[in-house]
Amino acid sequence: MTGVELAVAAALDVAAGDPRWLPHPVKGMGAVIAWVDDRVRRLCRSEQALQIAGGCLALGLPIAVYAAATWVIAQATAIAPLLGQVVGVGLAYTTLAGRDLFDHVQAVLRELAAGNLAGARQAVAMIVGRDSATLTESGVARATVETIAERTSDGIIAPLVYLSLGGAPLALAYKAVNTLDSMIGHLDARYEHFGWASARLDDVLNWVPARLAGGFIALAAGLSTGQWHRIHESWYMLHRDGDKHASPNSGQPEAAMAGALAVQLGGTNYYDGVAHEAPSIGDGTADITPQHIRQASRIMIVTYGLGLFFALLSLWVS
Repeated sequence: MTGVELAVAAALDVAAGDPRWLPHPVKGMGAVIAWVDDRVRRLCRSEQALQIAGGCLALGLPIAVYAAATWVIAQATAIAPLLGQVVGVGLAYTTLAGRDLFDHVQAVLRELAAGNLAGARQAVAMIVGRDSATLTESGVARATVETIAERTSDGIIAPLVYLSLGGAPLALAYKAVNTLDSMIGHLDARYEHFGWASARLDDVLNWVPARLAGGFIALAAGLSTGQWHRIHESWYMLHRDGDKHASPNSGQPEAAMAGALAVQLGGTNYYDGVAHEAPSIGDGTADITPQHIRQASRIMIVTYGLGLFFALLSLWVS
């Protein structure tokens, strides 16, 4: 992928986001995962069988996605080189989720600004997995800020990394792993055996992007406000609390964001009515407000720009 193609893909993401009418590769991946999950439940009865099936799916789906994307681009290029470039850019654009994240966050902010807590809960439920029906306003704000941090990593920085390394096919293969993790990479009774391989592979593929995202968020904390001390505060919290999270990666951007905003993230979350305690990240206030969401959104936008700049730079020097 050339720098121009990557820049165009990012511009499309910023301008168009994720139109609901447009067929999206991730939706297709999700349908495949759900179909395999249903069949595996019927055929595999033992824990070992579930682990083997899960391992095959975790490796097989991204390889198939990579091969399919490579074939599609090759066929388009055989018809006309320009068509191959257009198809490659179009596929690359689908891997970036910056505008989609921004739009969902704005929906939460609109409901909070209108004093509609019920609407804010419904809006935040579109971007989080935790139970949202009983969240307070501060709880909605915390969930939104945490999601901005995490999705800045896996929805923006990670795709940019893999687009710069291997173009649309590699970025789509990454999205396949990320989708597997979000659907079956859970440590609950249903998926602890079938989803283990997907969860571990997602951890591996996000290790470098998460740490890049943490660093970019720290830098963006100063660039977005002109308050340069925020870079130090974010960087300090990234190194102090970045490894507190149960996930080896989610804590990196969350800790950087907590330091940037001078807030405390983590705490009690409910999933299907069951309380889960997440370690506290950050030293600041736990009373998170819509203003913190706005600040986090600005940091996300600047982080996107930093990630794109360095991705383009890597393509230029290579």
